[in-house]
Amino acid sequence: MSLRINDEAPNFSADTTQGKIDFHNWIGDSWAVLFSHPKDFTPVCTTELGAVAKLQSEFAKRNVKVIGLSVDPVESHGKWAADIEETQGAKVEYPIIGDPTLAISKLYNMLPGDEGDSCEGRTPANNATVRVVFIVGPDKRIKLQLVYPMTTGRNFDEIIRVIDSMQLTAKHKVATPADWKQGDDVIITAAVSNEEAAEKFPGFKTIKPYLRTTKQPK
Repeated sequence: MSLRINDEAPNFSADTTQGKIDFHNWIGDSWAVLFSHPKDFTPVCTTELGAVAKLQSEFAKRNVKVIGLSVDPVESHGKWAADIEETQGAKVEYPIIGDPTLAISKLYNMLPGDEGDSCEGRTPANNATVRVVFIVGPDKRIKLQLVYPMTTGRNFDEIIRVIDSMQLTAKHKVATPADWKQGDDVIITAAVSNEEAAEKFPGFKTIKPYLRTTKQPK
């Protein structure tokens, strides 16, 4: 059965480049981004890990922990990290999970259950579906998942934009429109009456009865 938004993120214990973790304990009271890779030493993924390394301070400002996963052993990840730093100009200081038995990839429905139990002899093409981004909230529930093709690098500025939206809308009864970014106007949700909106969002605009906008709450 596939995972859906608001499902609890399956918990697991795993070896990472920063030691063994229990995923839920590792998240703690933070948000988390888990992004997975089909194989070490693959070109698109090398650029992605470097991009996230450059954005680590932006994630930290938002109380977001980042963790990678690749269907290879942790020892291989360490060698790959050196290549990433050399070619992308950024040091990977977040953990990368080793999944050589494919257990976590299967747990998160990124690979079918009958795909064996070893990364040995597998190619990136065999693992093509292991290119997913999961955002998990402090409640350990999945807030977003995105699946990418092998040839398209992920846009982590967009991941940060989505986190900004989710953290804002978790605190206020608002939603964010298409292409929203920090500081733009937001939408008042249908759960808020006009009377409540006048109190909470003075000066809000009614474009249509179902479409009311206001300045971004602080």
